Amino acid sequence: QVQVVESGGGLVQAGGSLRLSCAASGRTFTSFDMSWSRQAPGKEREFVAAISWSGRTTYYGDSVKGRFTISRDDAKATAYLQMNNLQPEDTAVYYCLAIAKTTEGAQIDYWGQGTQVTVSS
Repeated sequence: QVQVVESGGGLVQAGGSLRLSCAASGRTFTSFDMSWSRQAPGKEREFVAAISWSGRTTYYGDSVKGRFTISRDDAKATAYLQMNNLQPEDTAVYYCLAIAKTTEGAQIDYWGQGTQVTVSS
């Protein structure tokens, strides 16, 4: 059974930094592409960042480019989201997603429970 667990959220002042962690278990970690999304109150869920299973390719949402960095440590089966220069509009619940593919090419998504990030002005 695959489990995805986020940690590292909290309260930070504008301009500050946080690092979120996402531990995925139950399957070989390198079989997952990893992704972060976020959802603010009253808004739709928004893509934040993704990293390929190899770590060679990363993607970022326009609103976080240049401020956030996604990475992974396969030895620790953990993905990270380093968030710098946080702004009040970054306040949201941040969700980690582990993306696996079946041998038939289908995609299976495993979501974490989310971690709250609050940025005060």
